[in-house]
Amino acid sequence: MIFLTKLNGEEFALNSDLIETIVEKPDTTIQLTNARYLIVKESMDDVVRKVIEFRRSIQNPQSYFGNRR
Repeated sequence: MIFLTKLNGEEFALNSDLIETIVEKPDTTIQLTNARYLIVKESMDDVVRKVIEFRRSIQNPQSYFGNRR
């Protein structure tokens, strides 16, 4: 799970395994494997970085949840 922010400022957790594509047009739009779309405040690079950090943290969950933002 990665933590993201909707355009209205609401924070939510997303199962990163559901991400199919990410584009910036200009808002960052995430298409999920179930064909739903999410628009978030974070840049495409930030979303990718969060996914990488999360997947690396699976071996050490305390490091992720201690520094989730």
